[in-house]
Amino acid sequence: MSVLLEREDATLEVVDGNALTIRGEADFDSAGPLAQAGRHWLAELPAQAEVSFDLTGVQVASSAVLSVLLVWMRSVSRHSLNLRRVALSLPLQRLVDITELAPLLATTETTCVEPAPARY
Repeated sequence: MSVLLEREDATLEVVDGNALTIRGEADFDSAGPLAQAGRHWLAELPAQAEVSFDLTGVQVASSAVLSVLLVWMRSVSRHSLNLRRVALSLPLQRLVDITELAPLLATTETTCVEPAPARY
């Protein structure tokens, strides 16, 4: 695991060598830095490398997070990378469904992960 960006509100990591992973409350304040850090990492990969995006750690649905995802997807295309998987939290999946962005997630696999039940 390699930390690309660590903020009070959100963290961007590379997990398993090829998965950009956001955790935390990604919002309009953190969207720009998240998009930029991910874009720079993607630009350094060799052409045809496989990448995945894991947004299951983002529990608040925000159009800012969708903007980050779209910036990364443009980078994938620009650098001739292969987007294998996009994993979304349930709130983000609902937002993708409402905005009808699912067709843009042309990946081998798109998954939605429901949050674990709260423990008391």
